[in-house]
Amino acid sequence: MSQTVYFSAGCFWNIENKFKKLEGVMSTSVGYMGGFSINPTYKKVIKGNTGHAETVEIEYNSNIISYNKLIDFFFKIHDATTLNKQGLNIGTNYRSIVFYNTNYQKQLYKNFLDKLPNKKKIVTELLDRRKYIYYIAENYHQNYIEKKNKIVLK
Repeated sequence: MSQTVYFSAGCFWNIENKFKKLEGVMSTSVGYMGGFSINPTYKKVIKGNTGHAETVEIEYNSNIISYNKLIDFFFKIHDATTLNKQGLNIGTNYRSIVFYNTNYQKQLYKNFLDKLPNKKKIVTELLDRRKYIYYIAENYHQNYIEKKNKIVLK
């Protein structure tokens, strides 16, 4: 069964590249979400005044990979204890966010969080996806690492 989930965890290039390798992930795209600006662009988002974060849209087969496994992977591939920062990327557009689609997903996330030993240090925002529009990023950002590696290998 095909479902879609949205995560923000720093630079979307790296996050997309990691998620797309998981068995059960059918497709990914990168974009902007969580803000108030209409039709954001990369140049606007990186200035930090749109409210949007770099976000990855993940379409997955829930018969192959569960929402809980996606949440677990999300926490393994970034530092959810740093506010508005992932590695060298600093700014609100790099903040950690889990967007839930249903109240059931919200509860699954909270149950997962309760089991983390460092749960009090987690700064990940939990936002209702239904209140935000996902704006797909410019084409050159899509599958960026994959495209870049093909150029390097030539």
